[in-house]
Amino acid sequence: MPVADRPRSVGEIIAPRRLGRDFRWLLSSSWTSNLGDGIALSASPLLIASLTSSPILVAGGAMMQYLPWLLFGLFAGSVADHHDRRRLVIVANALRALVVAGLVVFLVTGAVSVWIVLVAAFLYGTAEVFADTAGSTLLPMLVRPADLGLGNARLQAGYLVANQLAGPPLGAFLFAVGSFWPFVTQIICVTLAIVLIARIARTPVPDRDVADAERPAQPIREGLRWLRANPPVRTLVMIILVFNITWAAPWGILVLYATDHLGMGPVGYGALTTASALGGLVGVRIFGALERRVSFATLMRVCLTLEVIMHLAFALTTVPAIAFVIMFGFGVYAFVWATISTTVRQRLVPLTLQGRIASVNMVGVFAGLVIGQALGGVIAQTWGLTAPWWFAFGGSALTLLLVWRSISSIAAARPVLDDAQLPEENAPS
Repeated sequence: MPVADRPRSVGEIIAPRRLGRDFRWLLSSSWTSNLGDGIALSASPLLIASLTSSPILVAGGAMMQYLPWLLFGLFAGSVADHHDRRRLVIVANALRALVVAGLVVFLVTGAVSVWIVLVAAFLYGTAEVFADTAGSTLLPMLVRPADLGLGNARLQAGYLVANQLAGPPLGAFLFAVGSFWPFVTQIICVTLAIVLIARIARTPVPDRDVADAERPAQPIREGLRWLRANPPVRTLVMIILVFNITWAAPWGILVLYATDHLGMGPVGYGALTTASALGGLVGVRIFGALERRVSFATLMRVCLTLEVIMHLAFALTTVPAIAFVIMFGFGVYAFVWATISTTVRQRLVPLTLQGRIASVNMVGVFAGLVIGQALGGVIAQTWGLTAPWWFAFGGSALTLLLVWRSISSIAAARPVLDDAQLPEENAPS
C-alpha cells in the first residue's frame, strides 16, 4: 500500500508528525492543564456559593482571577521575553499547584472561609498570568510559521474539550462527592502538565545573544513602542479589545437572559453554554479546510460579521430553540476567529517580543471583559435584559465598519518569523 494511502493514526491526526515531537509534549501538557482548570471552573463557584450567599462575594471569585491580568499582565510579558519560557511555565504551574494544595488543607481541616478562597483565587490567578503568558510564546518557537494555524487549532481544541466540555461537569460531580476532591484532582492535572512540558527540549532565551548593555532599560515600554509602530498588530489588538467589551456586555447577564427572558431554567442555561463548546468542536473539524481554501482576510471579516448578526439575533429572539442554534453557530466562528487572530499575531511579532505583545493582547481581553460586564449590568438594570444585546449589536457593527478595510492589511502583513529562527533542536523533522 502506498504511504499516501495508508490510514493515519489518531496521534497523527491530532498532532501531525511534521509539527515535531516537542509540539506533542506542549499539546499534551496544555490539554492536561486545561482539564484541571475546567474542573475548577465549576467547583470554585460552587465552593464560594456554599460559604456565602452574597452576590458580591460570589462575583468576586471570578474577579479575583481577572484582576491579576490587569495588574501583572504587562510585567509577565516582559519576564517571558527575558527568561527561559519553558522554565517559567514549569515554575508558575508549580506555584499554582502549591496554592491549590494550601486550599485543600483548609478544606480538609474545616478551617476554610470565603476570604481564604478569594485570596487563593487571586494567588492562583497571578501564577496563571505568568504560566499562560510564557506558554503562549512557546508555539512559535517549536513549529514553522506555516504550521502556526494548525498548531493553534489543536491547542484551542484541547481548551474546548477539556476546559469547556469535560472539566466543568467532572468538577461539579467531584464537588458533590466532597468539596476538596475537585481541587485534589486539579493538583494532579497541573502536576502532570509540569511533567509533560518538562519533556520539551530546552527553549532558548529569545535575547540571549544581546549584551546586557544593549537591552532596553524599560522593556515593557519597548514592547508598547513596537506595538504602536506596527499598525496591523495594533489594529488587531484594538479589535479584540472592543469586541470583548461588546461581547461581555450581554454575556455577563446571560444567565438572567436565559432563565428569565427565554424561560429556560438552570439546566437550559447550562445546555446553552454547552452548545457553544459543541460548535467550537465543529470549528476544530473544519478549520484545516477553511485555512487551505479561504484567505485569512475573508475568514476574519466573516467571523466578525457573524458576531454582529449573533448579537442582533439574540436581541430579537424569544425562542429557546433558536437561541441554541445561535449559540452553536457562535461556537463555530468564535473558534475560527480565536485561532486566526492568534496565528496572525504570532506570525507578525518577533520572537524577542512575543511575551510582551501577547500580554498586551491578554490585558486587552480581560480589560474588555471587565468593562463590558460592568456596562452590561448597568444597561440591563436600566433598560431590560435584551438591551445589552442591542448595545453589543450597535457597538460591534460600528467597529466592524471602521476596521473593515484594515483587515486586509492585517491578514496580508509580512510575517517576521521564518524557519531559520527556530532553535535547531526544536525544528520539526
